[in-house]
Amino acid sequence: MIELTGYDLTLDQIEDAARKGEQAQLSKQAEDQIVQSRSWVDEIVASEKPVYGINTGYGIFSDRRINKQDARKLARNLILSHAVGTGNYLPEDIVRAAILIRANTLAKGFSGARPVLIERLLDLNTHRVIPLIPEKGSMGSSGDLAPLCHLGLILTRDDDDNEALSGEAIFHGQTMSGKAAMQAAGLERIILQPKEGLALSNGATFSAAIAALCVIDFEYYLRLADLAVSMTLESVKGCSSAFDERLHNARGHKGQIESARRIRSNTIGSTLVDSAGRVQDAYSIRCAPQVHGASQDALNYVKGLIEIEINAATDNPLLFESGSAISGGNFHGEPIAQAMDVLKIAAAEIGAISERRIFRLLDGNLNSGLPSMLVDSQVDAGLNSGLMMLQYTAASLVLENQALAAPDSVYSLPTSANQEDHNANSMNAARHARSLLENLKHILASELFTASRALTQRLRDEKNTHLGKGTGYNYELIRNLIPYEAGDTYWEPGIVRIKEMIDRKEFTG
Repeated sequence: MIELTGYDLTLDQIEDAARKGEQAQLSKQAEDQIVQSRSWVDEIVASEKPVYGINTGYGIFSDRRINKQDARKLARNLILSHAVGTGNYLPEDIVRAAILIRANTLAKGFSGARPVLIERLLDLNTHRVIPLIPEKGSMGSSGDLAPLCHLGLILTRDDDDNEALSGEAIFHGQTMSGKAAMQAAGLERIILQPKEGLALSNGATFSAAIAALCVIDFEYYLRLADLAVSMTLESVKGCSSAFDERLHNARGHKGQIESARRIRSNTIGSTLVDSAGRVQDAYSIRCAPQVHGASQDALNYVKGLIEIEINAATDNPLLFESGSAISGGNFHGEPIAQAMDVLKIAAAEIGAISERRIFRLLDGNLNSGLPSMLVDSQVDAGLNSGLMMLQYTAASLVLENQALAAPDSVYSLPTSANQEDHNANSMNAARHARSLLENLKHILASELFTASRALTQRLRDEKNTHLGKGTGYNYELIRNLIPYEAGDTYWEPGIVRIKEMIDRKEFTG
């Protein structure tokens, strides 16, 4: 059980909740913080002192006073009018991650939400009610308004409780109205009170959820990239000198040092490395630690930012003491947007250099005596094409990634009659990062598939050959699942199986 305090949510906990079904609850500390914060809202409402979003309109209507009788309607109108997203629905893991992050944000006790609202948020994950949230329509400021308000449709209601205004959700594999899903799960929908509309909708929470999962995935893909280059290094009988510890310590970059260490560890005991008599290899192999390491260092920077963001108070205004609320811009998604732009560049480079290694493995002039396109020597090379098209697909994905890696954070358009005159574009940055990582996963799976075929041919044709400790273990994982085929066959299922192994994090190294 994950205990939310508002201050120490981790990426591991987000992965556990989003992908493994781990449940969460409010800590005693959080409950106390929430109750105190809510009492401050009640004081403001009772005093009728004008405070943005509590008893005033929103955005350009912030100068319009709202009376006590209409305060609940104000919150509900915000949810209804802002739930105008479009596009495909976000995957379940992103929605579950966003729910957890939003609950943690409110648990800090600066937002003025009641405990019941936050507990009902967590109930969605506990009972596996999955709101259907369109992926497009957020500028990342004032946070992810449209996605969060689609979430609010399922979670909240007005006195009439009109089913047509309850959004859609999935419960037990069935798509139904939000009202029906909540009823089926035995959960009561909430009538919002003053300030709770903003507390629920204001903040770049879906951007942060996608970003958190991107960080988690890319961290594993970097280890996978070091494994892939290790298998390719053995396949082409590459030179170990490029991975010498002294060489990388001399430059001093931590990511580079770690990447080289992993490659050395993977290839311990290999009889293929250094067996071709070359003094150095092409950049895609020799400089892999420099490229992989730079991306690792970039990821470490991004990870630090996202770890802050998932524990941030991001709505507006925030309450810190009795009788006052401070209006500001913590909802602005710029930190996430810039972080995702950095991650995109780092991930695109990992895919680009991996594709170059696939190319070398398939070129009979570059792969140290292996057949062209890795067409088995026992079959007709004219009749068989080998793995030629794997490199085509990888090259196509690299080109797409180069477009996706263009920065999103530098683009902005004004909204809300120029009240919101600079927007972060964080949701687009995060979505593009996620798409780029999906492409990267396929590229790395293709290199692992290609290298494993090359190693099978080496092991068969060159007796007394031994693979490295790490490469050998992972090679056997692949071969046990995907039998070697000498002639052409339908390669795609094998790539899919490797991608599934990646999703399950079965590879080590």
